[in-house]
Amino acid sequence: MIKWLAGPADYLPVWQEMQAYTNQRGADTPDEIWLCEHAPVYTLGQAGLPEHVLNPGNIPIVHCDRGGQVTYHGPGQVMAYALFDLRRVDMYVKEYVNLLEGAVIDTLAQHGIGGACRKPGAPGVYVPDPEGGELAKIAALGIKIRNGRAYHGVSLNVAMDLSPFLGINPCGYEGLRTVDMAACGVRRAPADVGDALAQNLAAAWRRARNPA
Repeated sequence: MIKWLAGPADYLPVWQEMQAYTNQRGADTPDEIWLCEHAPVYTLGQAGLPEHVLNPGNIPIVHCDRGGQVTYHGPGQVMAYALFDLRRVDMYVKEYVNLLEGAVIDTLAQHGIGGACRKPGAPGVYVPDPEGGELAKIAALGIKIRNGRAYHGVSLNVAMDLSPFLGINPCGYEGLRTVDMAACGVRRAPADVGDALAQNLAAAWRRARNPA
C-alpha cells in the first residue's frame, strides 16, 4: 500500500509511527510505502556525530535510530519511507540499499535527469553538479532493520530551500554539494515526483518478491 501523510509532517511522530508499525508486524502484515514532505528538521543517525552539525540555527535536531550521519528534511523534498519485510525475500542489506537507490535513479531518469549514479561507500544518489565540478548529492538514504523488517527510507530533493544543508556536513562529508531537481533544470511538483518514486519502489519490490 502507498499512502501520503498530511504535511508538512513533523518528523518525530512519523518516526514513532514507523517504529510502532514495525514492532507489531506479523508474518502476513502488508508492506507499505509512506510518502511525505517534512517540516524543517535535522536528523542525526544512530551513530551520528554531533560535530557534523555546524550551525543548526532554529531548525530542530532529532537523534533517531536510522543508519548514517546527519541530513536535512524540509518542504520541497520527498521522503519515501519503505516499510518492507526483507525476510520474505531473503534480501540482505546491501541488496536493499541497491534497490532503494535504483528506484531513485529510475525516477530521475523518467523526469529527464540523466547521469544519476551511486558512489562506492557513500550511500545515496548523486548527479553531475550543474555548476561543474564533482558529483552532487540529490538523494539521501538511511535505514533501520529490526527483526528482518526495514523502516526509514530515502529522501529525494525536488524543489526546496537548499541553504539548511550549509548548516551541516551532509551525511558526514565536509563540503559535500547538495542539489535538487530544480537546480538540475527540472521543475516538478513534489507530489508528482513522490508518486513516481513510490511506483518505482513498489515495482522493484514486486520484482524482488517474484523474480522471473
